Amino acid sequence: MPALVNYGGTDDLCSVGPLISNLMDSSRLLSLTPNVDVFCPPRKRSRVTAPFIFKGGEKKGAEKQKQQPCSIDVLPDECLFEILRRLPGNKERSNSACVSKRWLMLLSSIRASEMAAYKNNGTSGCETLKKPLPDLNSAMSTDEEEEFESTGYLTRKLKAKDATDVRLAAIAVGTGGHGGLGKLYIEGSNATRPLTDIGLSTVARGCPSLRVLSMWNVPFISDIGLSEIASGCPMLEKLDLCQCPLISDKGLIAVARKCPNLTSLMVESCLSIGNEGLQAIGRCCPKLKSIVIKDCPRVGDQGVASLVSAASSFLARIRLENVNISDVSLAVIGHYGKAVADLALTGLQSVSERGFWVMGNAFGLQNLESIMINSCRGVTDLGLEAIAKGCPNLKQLCLRRCCYLSDAGLKAFAITARALENLHLEECNRISLIGVLGCLLNCNEKFRALSLVKCLGIKDISFCTAPLPSCLSLRSLTIRDCPGFTGASLAVVGKICPQLQHVDLSGLVSATDAGLLPLIESSEVGLVTVNLRGCVDLTDAVVTALVKAHGSTLQMLNLEGCKKVTDKSLLVIADSCSFLDDLDMSRCMIGDYGIAVLASASQLKLRVLSLAGCSNLTQKILPFLGNMGRSLVGLNLQNCKLISTQGIGALEEKLWWCDIFY
Repeated sequence: MPALVNYGGTDDLCSVGPLISNLMDSSRLLSLTPNVDVFCPPRKRSRVTAPFIFKGGEKKGAEKQKQQPCSIDVLPDECLFEILRRLPGNKERSNSACVSKRWLMLLSSIRASEMAAYKNNGTSGCETLKKPLPDLNSAMSTDEEEEFESTGYLTRKLKAKDATDVRLAAIAVGTGGHGGLGKLYIEGSNATRPLTDIGLSTVARGCPSLRVLSMWNVPFISDIGLSEIASGCPMLEKLDLCQCPLISDKGLIAVARKCPNLTSLMVESCLSIGNEGLQAIGRCCPKLKSIVIKDCPRVGDQGVASLVSAASSFLARIRLENVNISDVSLAVIGHYGKAVADLALTGLQSVSERGFWVMGNAFGLQNLESIMINSCRGVTDLGLEAIAKGCPNLKQLCLRRCCYLSDAGLKAFAITARALENLHLEECNRISLIGVLGCLLNCNEKFRALSLVKCLGIKDISFCTAPLPSCLSLRSLTIRDCPGFTGASLAVVGKICPQLQHVDLSGLVSATDAGLLPLIESSEVGLVTVNLRGCVDLTDAVVTALVKAHGSTLQMLNLEGCKKVTDKSLLVIADSCSFLDDLDMSRCMIGDYGIAVLASASQLKLRVLSLAGCSNLTQKILPFLGNMGRSLVGLNLQNCKLISTQGIGALEEKLWWCDIFY
């Protein structure tokens, strides 16, 4: 007992066995095992007979301290937010964003206005400290010395795998000090880490200068993200939404209310957008100039009519495709479209002949210059003539799959449309050669271009009036994939149009030398571009006649698939063409000798040469191609099986400035 009373807390060892028998004093003992008791004085730290137990605990505590060093990361997000928003410049913010994903997301959550408010209003405490003197020995950093104004100079494009929330956050933080983000294009979303409203919200908070936003196929972006953009980017001018299933009228209404400068809106395949959103855009966006609505089944007459009537002052471009509108919408367009210059209507199955007739007779489309109508059953002779009367400044007309339009309607339109310059007819199978000739003979003096594509009704005629009048204004003629258009028809067209400069006869398998020669000989001003792709019956004779007659003006010649054309044509081209810069001899029966002569022509400065599928070409042509000069910027050697990869590699080293396809 005296030993216990005089115990001073040193390293004295306690004996084995119970030290006291009074249970009231048991609070001073630590029982480690049934046979080991340690005495613990009230105000002293005791040592025990089993030091290995506590040493292990001490080691674990030390390791735990090493594993949890003192760091700024232990601060909660609220504290870090206040610290990061006080960073002095854009360079410091960018560097801090590289620390961790947590810091990046916190920085991207700080609005530009919050940083600006701190800079303008913070004048107390340590904020009043003077800036340190610059180091004159170090190079001056533009980011440190001058903060760029965020006026929206930068453009960023993200495709599927790059479109993530983290990437958008990095863009939002990084572009602030380099002119500001002005245009953002998003095409698709990452498969494993899809783009969500969180990423779009970072752009809204950090990029107030955003003017253009285009989102294609982003299935996880909803009204929340679009509303954030509307709140944070009031300068937005152009908005494109394609395949955004979670965006509805609510998102468009938010944009309409907070982005009054919106000038262009495109909505495609957004199944949740309907009339209410378009009505809000019409009411709140008076500067709207362009509207495109495609494959939106919830959009009807109410939305389109309200939008067009409300935004009639500046609306210059309207494109409607596969929407559920009727004659009412076309009547509104015809009445209120005073500023409309470009109109495109596609797949309007509920619009009848009356709708097109009313649109033309409303006489509101006085400034319309271009109209494209595709797959609309309501286009008839009567409706087309009404459009010509109501649109006195119409310059370009494109009609596709208008099955009820006939020769009489085409002729009446040509007589009425006195400003028409370009006419394109595609798959209008009731139009015949008589209707085309009637259009050419009754058109105005400004008519420049005629295109006929896949018009099965155009066939040779057995008679024609003699002598035929001339269409002196036509400069460009395209007759593509019209199987009934043969050599006899070409001869007639050639006599009517002596001023042709651009001829495209691709896909005319019935074209022959005899039919094409009159057209070549009748051109008085010289042909500039000639496309004879797929005219399989043409031979060297017609190519020789073409080059000798128009070699001084010819700039583009396409003979792809003309299997009867040989080296003779190349010899004539090398000798007679001085301004030719684009030549396509793909799948022709040419050989090494013809290419060697062509490459050796000193006066020829080709920019593009295509020899794809020429099975007779061998390795021997590579040295000649290598000497063609710096003018050659494009060379196509695809499917030339006798030319090795090693040879093309050597050619690439020699023509390092040229794009070679093989």
